Amino acid sequence: MVIPREARRVTYSSDIRNRKRVSLNQHQRAIIIGSILGDAGLYSNWSRTNYRLKVQQCLKQSVYVEWKYEALAPLVLTPPQQYVRTRSVWFRTISHPELTRLHAVFYRDGKKIIPENIAEYLANPVTMAVWFMDDGNIKSGNGKVRGYNLNTQSFSREENIGLRDAIEAVHGIGSSIEHNHHYYRLGIYHRQSREKFVSLVREFVIPSLQYKIG
Repeated sequence: MVIPREARRVTYSSDIRNRKRVSLNQHQRAIIIGSILGDAGLYSNWSRTNYRLKVQQCLKQSVYVEWKYEALAPLVLTPPQQYVRTRSVWFRTISHPELTRLHAVFYRDGKKIIPENIAEYLANPVTMAVWFMDDGNIKSGNGKVRGYNLNTQSFSREENIGLRDAIEAVHGIGSSIEHNHHYYRLGIYHRQSREKFVSLVREFVIPSLQYKIG
């Protein structure tokens, strides 16, 4: 398969103009926010006036990428493609005003951040499920589930504190901040919190990723 070239200047067809007028529904917005918290990123268009979302995962997660694509298809011109060199699959949306607004919330000086009002963005369980599917893992031992991690190592300790406090305030799920290779991540270990977390996200975790829940 040919490795796709980076997009050049966009020809503003009526199709693209119409897609830019699409309003995100609650489900689409929840997926996008969960993706931003996880592995996806927002990147500027050629004119640096609006931002688009790029989703990229390893080939073994191609079903997951397809699931996101199907949900966000009104904003996407080209179905998921492979990068042969990196053995990954990806797609990107058009640049869109709502993505630009989210970029203003979740980025500072080109770096992804956790905003102070993060609790406002975590209420939808789909957001939590997508974030976990992107960046979470199960902790087990002796055949038993011991806990779950949200791999938030790209964020500072203060940002992890903000995430911890927001998750507890919004969902009543307690978590701890732990060191991981000189960085920080969240761990959900208390039995009651584990059960609340699984109850919150299980319905929205796609079948191919249910192993992450156990």
